[in-house]
Amino acid sequence: MTGKQTRFTAVRLVLLMVALALIAVAWWQVLAAASGLTVRRVDQDGVPLRFIVADGVQDAPGVVVAHGFSGSQQLMLTYGYTLAHAGYAVILLDFAGHGANAQPLTLNGSVLADNLATATAVLQAQPEVDPARLAVLGHSMGSGAVLQAAVDHGETYRATVAISPTGADVSPTLPRNLLLMAGSLEPPFVANAQNLLAQAGGPNPDFSQNIARSLVIVPYAEHISILFRWLSHLTALDWLNQAFGVQQASSYRDGRIIWYGLHLAGWLLLLLAVAPVLPSAQGRRGIGRKRPWPWLALVLGVVVGTAVLWLLNLVAPLAYLGGLAVGGALGVWFLVVGLVWLGMGIRPLPPTTRSLLWGAVFFAFLWLAFGLLSQWVWLPWFLIPARLLRWLPLALAFFPWLLAAGAATQGSSGWQRLGWWAWQCLVLVPGLLLLALFVPGLNFLALIVPVIPVIVGLLTLVGAAIDDAWAYGLGGALFFSWLVLAVFPLVG
Repeated sequence: MTGKQTRFTAVRLVLLMVALALIAVAWWQVLAAASGLTVRRVDQDGVPLRFIVADGVQDAPGVVVAHGFSGSQQLMLTYGYTLAHAGYAVILLDFAGHGANAQPLTLNGSVLADNLATATAVLQAQPEVDPARLAVLGHSMGSGAVLQAAVDHGETYRATVAISPTGADVSPTLPRNLLLMAGSLEPPFVANAQNLLAQAGGPNPDFSQNIARSLVIVPYAEHISILFRWLSHLTALDWLNQAFGVQQASSYRDGRIIWYGLHLAGWLLLLLAVAPVLPSAQGRRGIGRKRPWPWLALVLGVVVGTAVLWLLNLVAPLAYLGGLAVGGALGVWFLVVGLVWLGMGIRPLPPTTRSLLWGAVFFAFLWLAFGLLSQWVWLPWFLIPARLLRWLPLALAFFPWLLAAGAATQGSSGWQRLGWWAWQCLVLVPGLLLLALFVPGLNFLALIVPVIPVIVGLLTLVGAAIDDAWAYGLGGALFFSWLVLAVFPLVG
């Protein structure tokens, strides 16, 4: 081994050690968030619940924490841990169709109110809780549910915190002690919060009469990032302290999302360290061009895909296709996009057994690096059986798009891969926004498109190490469909 090779190997070993250290420390820090807390899991009437309270606390005020559409207990744990460390007893739930709740979501019934009532009853029954001192906190869809519950049952809840609020029949007296929050980067929710505040009688500091009202705009936050902002957590805590007349001091700051990001960075460093033992397609021709401009075929695919879904929706609504809200229609859209991109611009090399094996490695890496820790941070990564049944069919829908993306970048330089990543983002993001605009029921896509560059970037980075179009297509489709199933609710 030459001196240059020795130095090269030494650098790889250092990267490997740094990567493993980052991963280990991230796990330690995330799991340490529950230190000093009692956590109980309860399944009541089919509603999965998580009760959290500080060890040794008695007669604690209780808070029901409700997530939004496509959310979960995990996504709201930031408030759960913040409040519990400050002396509150907190219960988080998975609404019907969300997370680990296998009951399909039906937006036309009282399922959200029923789920909230179940959570409230279980919270009141816990021995650490003062059942006469309760509050509710909700985000987006959950905000509408808690607002209406606090209006309908004003004697039950002394305070209400509505984050990125939707709507309810609020008044100057109900809900009691109302706090509204919205991110400055989500203008429709800011406007809605302002209307709700006016409807509730305007700003009011009077907690003594339980008619306090306030609106807080969290700067540089949008619909999801507001949930991870310390200002949002501490504002909610301060409001509840004032409503209950207590001083619940706490030094806890929920930084699990930061450690999650460092954990993912650790896995990517690990991938870089072991890159020499991974397959390489350098020197192979990854694109066979049926048209002069394969990049233009992606644009055509997005146009055709949006038109096809618009036409199909005229025949039958697509929002709940396959019993999965939004996700089923998203699969059909990407299927059309991918087929057009393959047919008009990209021809991958033939698959090999080796390609399929590396496809499994591709998926396993992403499942571990992106997903596993998210179960304890922000995403219900362990799919329940009702979701797993949809995994492979949905993966087949995403496969053509990801196979074409893998073929487009196979054997490419770093700059070429960066260009393809940028081009996919520039085409897919506006395409999804148009889809949300023109196909009824898919408007929620507008709130999640900011994550598309992140996911496509992650796939591109792993594809640079496992440089095989079929591995990219297979592994990427299995991962992307798993992610979609972890996010979107089951509907009936």
